[in-house]
Parts: sequence; C-alpha cells; structure tokens
Amino acid sequence: MKQHLADRLARFGTKLAQTDLDGFLVTGQNNIYYLTGFWGTAGTVFISKTRRLFLTDARYTLIAKENVQGFDIIETRTPLVEVAKFVAADKLEKIGFESEVTFSFYQGLQANFPGVTLAAQTNFIEELRMVKDQVEIETIRKACAISDQAFVDVLDFIKPGQTTEMAVNHFLDARMRQLGADGASFEFIVASGYRSAMPHGRASDKLILAGETVTFDFGCYYQHYVSDMTRTIHIGQVTDEEREIYDVTLRANKALIEQAKAGMTYRDFDGVPRTIIKDAGYGDYFTHGIGHGIGLDIHEIPYFGNSDETLKAGYVITDEPGIYLPDKYGVRIEDDLLITETGCEVLTNAPKELIVLK
Repeated sequence: MKQHLADRLARFGTKLAQTDLDGFLVTGQNNIYYLTGFWGTAGTVFISKTRRLFLTDARYTLIAKENVQGFDIIETRTPLVEVAKFVAADKLEKIGFESEVTFSFYQGLQANFPGVTLAAQTNFIEELRMVKDQVEIETIRKACAISDQAFVDVLDFIKPGQTTEMAVNHFLDARMRQLGADGASFEFIVASGYRSAMPHGRASDKLILAGETVTFDFGCYYQHYVSDMTRTIHIGQVTDEEREIYDVTLRANKALIEQAKAGMTYRDFDGVPRTIIKDAGYGDYFTHGIGHGIGLDIHEIPYFGNSDETLKAGYVITDEPGIYLPDKYGVRIEDDLLITETGCEVLTNAPKELIVLK
C-alpha cells in the first residue's frame, strides 16, 4: 500500500478507536478516495476493528483490484446487504455513517441493520482531511500553478468592447485544461463593471468595457484536488476611489499572509484583514467570510469566524478579502495559503498588484 494511504488509514483507525463505534460506513466519493485511492461512482467502504471491506459493482472491480490495497474487495450491487452480513457475523452493535446522506439511503440503513444502533457522524473524515499530507500539498500546488498561468494568459485574451464575461469564463476553463487540469473546480465568477459588486456574480453575456472593474474567481481540479483564486483588474483607466479600494483590499490580503501561522485563532485569521478594511471605512462592504479550507472539495472545513479554534500546520486555506460597492463595482483578491508552524506559504502566485489593461 502507498505510504500516504497507509498513514491516512492509520489516523482513521486511531480516531475510530477513540469512539464507541464498532465500525464505520464510508459512502462519500471524496472520503473513499482519501482513504483508498479509488475514484468511481460505485464504491462503499466499511471499516471495523477487524475488517476493511471495499464494495463495488462489476464496472469497477478490476479498477478496484488495481488501486485498492489492504481491503477485501467485494463485487456487489447491494453493498448494504453485504456489509450487514459481516456486521451480524461479528456481532457489531453500533455503526457510524456519514451524516450527509439522502433520506432514502438512511431508510436503507434502517432496513438492512435492524437492531444495530446507527450513529450519524458529521465531518468525521473531513476533520482528518484538514491537515494535508505531502502528496496532497504537491497536488494542490500544481493545481494552483495551472490557475496562475491561466490568469496571466487571459490578460492577453481580453479585448475591451469585444470580449464578454462568458468568453473569459470559457477561455479560463479551456486554458487550464490545456495546461493539464482535469476540469473546473467550481462555476467561475467573472463579473465586470456594476456586476463586480456581486460577490458571486456568475459570468454573463455582458461585454467587458473600458473604464470597468473585472473580478475573476476561478480554479481547477488537478488529480482530484482544487485550486481557488481571485484577481481583480481594471480596464482602460482607474479612478482615485477605485485605486484606493484596490489598495485597501490588497493590504488586507497581504497583512493576513504576513501573520497567518499555526496557532493563530480563527477569530484573528478573520479579524486581521477585516480590521484593515473597517479602519479604512469600508467595513460594511466586506460582506463575506475571509476564507475556507480547500482540498478534495472547493469548500472544506475550516471556516472562519468568532472562534478560539486555532490553525494547524498543514491546513490549506483561502485568504479572500473583498470590498463591494452596490451598483458601482467591487474588488476581491484571493490566495491559497499553506499554513506552517512559522508562517504560511502562498500557493497562488499570479500577479496581484494593480493591473490596468489598455
């Protein structure tokens, strides 16, 4: 078994042993990949103190045998029926399962595990995923490098008065795939002019015009891991107010980079950039959280707010302050940060000083 997968399973086993659960059923695709290295639409994992079962159907059996090590591989189209046989044979009494399942799946659990206590677990594996191992870090670093290059390339693509937001969206997607990405990690935000004041302004058919602000929030999947970055540029000219707001946002972004490190509280992680924006008079216009974790999902724990929880080395999180003036324009600058014991490493290195396209 590959060492990083063995280490993840060991951490999972240690956490499971600290509970009163006799076994754990894993059904989330990303969590299955994290523990086994298997990627497919039909997979179920069951782990107890004495067993590791991987269940899939005939479409994936050969793939599972190539990729999944340290598990008994069972070919079936009724995984819960098969797991129930082992639960009964081993006289297991309490089984954990991931809380984010459909109601019909939960009904299936009740039907197949009569007399067994079913205990929904929230973020059981996701909490393990918060601290990235070296394989994950290198994969995310590559995803970020792809996004960096796509941003540089899109600057030459934009022609004021000719290029639409949607054309920019398609260019970024295609360019990242050309650079090795597996696809877009989320629905991009490409918002120009008054639409840039919309923190989640999806790309439209609007033309990008001279004198406008343009915000790009985009990223890619690379080997199942994501990048997530935002840059804001100006077209043709920039007013004194726009320059000021850009400077405040950039200072907030950089201040957090300078201070972020293991041991910092979530409250302070959010507070450092928010204080800068508030002191500049724009506090009411920073309307979202400062960031979130990334990894196999585009939004992962941790999320930040008024909490005494602390950052840990190995977290990969976003730093994305923004200022949005309704009906006028907005600015957001987002980087992906790897938290270390002594500081942080910025994984997104595309230019972020003020860019004005002529």
